[in-house]
Amino acid sequence: MSISLLLPLLLLLLSSFFTRSRNLAVPQELKNLSQNIITYNTSAISPSSSLVVSFSISPSPSPTPTTLPVNPPLVPAFFVFGDSSVDCGTNNYLGTLARADHSPYGRDFDTHKPTGRFCNGRIPVDYLALRLGLPFVPNYLGQMGTVEDMIKGVNYASAGAGVIFSSGSELGQRISFTQQIQQFSDTLQSFILNMGEAAANELISNSVFYISIGVNDYIHYYLRNASNIQNLYLPWSFNQFVAASIRQEIKNLYNMNVRRVILMGLPPIGCAPYYLWRYNSKNGECIEEINDIILEYNFVMRYMIEELGLKLPDAKITFCDMYEGSMDIIKNHELYGFNVTADACCGLGKYKGWIMCFASEIACSNATNHIWWDQYHPTDAVNAILADNVWNGLHTKMCYPMNLEDMVAPRTK
Repeated sequence: MSISLLLPLLLLLLSSFFTRSRNLAVPQELKNLSQNIITYNTSAISPSSSLVVSFSISPSPSPTPTTLPVNPPLVPAFFVFGDSSVDCGTNNYLGTLARADHSPYGRDFDTHKPTGRFCNGRIPVDYLALRLGLPFVPNYLGQMGTVEDMIKGVNYASAGAGVIFSSGSELGQRISFTQQIQQFSDTLQSFILNMGEAAANELISNSVFYISIGVNDYIHYYLRNASNIQNLYLPWSFNQFVAASIRQEIKNLYNMNVRRVILMGLPPIGCAPYYLWRYNSKNGECIEEINDIILEYNFVMRYMIEELGLKLPDAKITFCDMYEGSMDIIKNHELYGFNVTADACCGLGKYKGWIMCFASEIACSNATNHIWWDQYHPTDAVNAILADNVWNGLHTKMCYPMNLEDMVAPRTK
């Protein structure tokens, strides 16, 4: 192996060694699972609380996509919350190992340059933005903060983020789900000051809000057994906590006049190359004990969302089962044109799941026939299929009780 490959590999291994799982205290919110988290308070979090470590890194520029929507917008704006599944560049501005601002990330994107998306190309919300007739949504930290920059939507997602604040802390800085909601509250205040309360509320109530969060609470917390959590809480109790926390945040968004919400379930991470490597899968079989936890979480979350939708007047809240959509692709991979189902396109080790994607030299030449791009993230081709399913269930039904196309359809008189 060349020196150019060894140097970043050694840096990653050293970083991993010095940031291994710490004996963190059990988060206060997990100490009583019978209670929901406290009602949202816009003054509860200071801007400085989003920093996990004190250093900073100069951001890498995110090239502007050249593809713009053709049709008139179906909604005024598109707002995105979540983790690396939908991060479009937030972590470029943070001190963290979870960054996708280098090659080969973005090599098949519209600009053929890395943007901070954890993919070789587009992420699902890129495809959905175009379906809605909107441009790709800019990340919150990458724009100037003017109303003109945010009027068509903002992406607050941050790689490594979770529902639990300490989830992903071993990676460095990240913006947790609660902090992302705080950022949206700041955006809303800017809208109100600029256009008036009535116009701002009209904009928000007619916009679409997309949430993809929770997987890092398993990858970087529960499955790592941080704070000895597995001995304190069975998967069922932990699933209930994560689901109830997300439900409360959706209520908080509703109180800020949000009415259209797409909540994504969790994908089958037991099939991800990292866990195939870690659990020494023999022939690429998924790790069932992990997938069983995810299945159970999605069941709980879907029930809570259906129940919440009945309680909140005028709300359209739908749950899209990422596990269901992803397993359809894995099981029917030949029909979709994929012939590499277990190995990542980019990485090192068995299934290319040992080390994250850090250089173009360790990436495959053609990602279109791969399901997985790196240790945890799917390829652009998979994201396109999943986005189609969210939009109208083109390949398989994922969303309950409605898909996104039905959610934004004009009301018939």
